[in-house]
Amino acid sequence: MQLLLLGTTGYHPNARRHTACLLLPEIGLVLDAGTGFFRIRDWLQTSELDVFLTHAHLDHVVGLTFLFDVAYESGLQATRVYGDAGHLQAIQEHLFAKPLFPIVPPLTWHTLKSPMPISGGGTLRSFPLEHPGGSLGFRLDWPERSFAYVTDTTARPDAPYIEQIRGVDLLIHECYFPDGYEELAVRTGHSCLSPVIAVAQAAEVKRLVLIHVNPLSSDDDPLGLELIDDPGLPVSIGYDLQRIEF
Repeated sequence: MQLLLLGTTGYHPNARRHTACLLLPEIGLVLDAGTGFFRIRDWLQTSELDVFLTHAHLDHVVGLTFLFDVAYESGLQATRVYGDAGHLQAIQEHLFAKPLFPIVPPLTWHTLKSPMPISGGGTLRSFPLEHPGGSLGFRLDWPERSFAYVTDTTARPDAPYIEQIRGVDLLIHECYFPDGYEELAVRTGHSCLSPVIAVAQAAEVKRLVLIHVNPLSSDDDPLGLELIDDPGLPVSIGYDLQRIEF
């Protein structure tokens, strides 16, 4: 199965990266709807989309307002949006408030239940993360593959979500800051590099890809990954339009 990274930064887009959006084209499953959401049109393989939102911060949901263009002459017939009930209500009341966006795109809203079946014979489970306003992590399992998506939280070696992601083939984890910004990471609900690697090691994941990096840097390595000794697992920084087989 292929995972496509359509947006790999946080807070706001820059010249190199859009904000959070991941797509599994073969089954029409989307994780978060940041500014990278408009790219789905170019990669759409299904007539329906299931969009799972981690939380309601703008850099993760503003792409829902792009749905008219995503659906235009693309064959997209239905879009279902899943998330925490309170977050979905906030999006409907504020992002789609009539003075801001008077015509709601063709989508339906669904309170996320965990676990729930997903296309391809898989199961999606959600779990809470520590972040201002709240956030969710996701684990997706199929008979022969698995991956987890953890964003907008502060990683630490004893993070309670470690058991939720244990043993996955692929972990997509936020890493907004390089090491040295631990106080700011805690204050903003984001992560530094070494604690994220420690989480991946503790959970015994097979591969780690870092996203939701700071948009103030457009370097190849904004995290100082080259300064980290061999962590014992494959680690890389994700980039927009990267295709990952898992």
